[in-house]
Amino acid sequence: MSRTQRSTGLSLWHATARDRRDRPPLEGRLDVDLAIVGGGFAGLSTALHVAERGISVALLEAEIIAWGATGRNAGFVVPNFAKMDPSAIIAHLGPDHGGRLIDFAAGSADLVFDLVKRHGIDCHALQNGWIQPAHSVAALEKVKARAGQWAARGRPAVTLDRQAVEQLTGVRGYAGGWMDRSGGLLDPVAYARGLADAAEKVGARIFEHSRVTAIERTAQGWTLKTPSGSVRAGKVLIATNAYGGELDPALGKTYIPLRIFQIATAPLPRSIRSRLLPGGQGVGDTRRNLLTFRFDSDNRLISGGMHVVGAGAETRVPQAIWRRLATHLELPDVPPLQYSWSGMAAVEPDFLPRLVDLGPGLIAGFACNGRGIAMTTAMGKALADWAGGMNAGDLPLPFAPPSPISFHNVVRYAPNVLLAWSILRDRLERTR
Repeated sequence: MSRTQRSTGLSLWHATARDRRDRPPLEGRLDVDLAIVGGGFAGLSTALHVAERGISVALLEAEIIAWGATGRNAGFVVPNFAKMDPSAIIAHLGPDHGGRLIDFAAGSADLVFDLVKRHGIDCHALQNGWIQPAHSVAALEKVKARAGQWAARGRPAVTLDRQAVEQLTGVRGYAGGWMDRSGGLLDPVAYARGLADAAEKVGARIFEHSRVTAIERTAQGWTLKTPSGSVRAGKVLIATNAYGGELDPALGKTYIPLRIFQIATAPLPRSIRSRLLPGGQGVGDTRRNLLTFRFDSDNRLISGGMHVVGAGAETRVPQAIWRRLATHLELPDVPPLQYSWSGMAAVEPDFLPRLVDLGPGLIAGFACNGRGIAMTTAMGKALADWAGGMNAGDLPLPFAPPSPISFHNVVRYAPNVLLAWSILRDRLERTR
């Protein structure tokens, strides 16, 4: 086996993207109804849905479209929550708010693939299901309950036995699992660029290399300043997720910043590719140290993971993920690493999407928690209602002022520090 790595740092999606169109930085002053900070899925989906309503909107991106987590994820479209099942959502938020949030998530993948079709976005989109195998018998009982709860709400969720998981994934050793048939895969950078093009066609203004340096309250709303211009807007959405920097110090303490690494191998030989994921689905299992895998359109094997705190993570972690694929997918001749990269995810304490109230007409949106593509796209559609005059508290997402995490400076490192213990617990559990 070879660990040769041809490219480090640049995501597979950016490295292989075609026909990127430069967008100009903001120059001078602009007046709009809604200003959006951040050119990822959340900002782009909001810009598209708002502009379709005839509301004037400007989006300001500090780098280029899909520069942050949007362009650094694995491209999974997953229409459910990372940790909570519907029954837990109802218990946590109540039947009204909880039910609306569940419905919001349930249709999120369908919304993504509908946008792809409606706007002709070429992003290798496949709505062929998302599979969650159970790594242990105890985990299987949990995913059976999960699938049953989503199926009871009319979703295309099915339970899978051991044999079905092996047939669908090509991987032995899982106790069973479940699949949401409305989930799927896509190229996230191509999807984001498609959203940007679609938004501009209906009137949205999008500016790259336009870092917002200040947001100031005015009598008419808000003024956003950049190095070469300014935007006056009645309402503002901060859609930077974990890449907001110093834009609002209070926001940084409301979530756990989690660095996630991703890798892509060289294309697999046809003989091996035909065994693994013959239906082309995406997989994310139930381990605490989550194992994910999928293929891109060129048969590169893609996976990701976290890292234990320590030096040399940029080299050490991609190699560990690569070795893990070889072991769990039974690939003695796994192709060498071709791309490795990392990005920052914003994880809420309850792993749920939310809107943060930062003042009259100023909102920050967080909807990732490992479900970025589906949830942030759906959040953009919901925020179009807010831009059009709906009270933010009536949207399907939780809405409240910033709630800083206690001892944030310490807690922010907990996922990485505890990773070794999580790996050990996974190994101690058995599927038989």
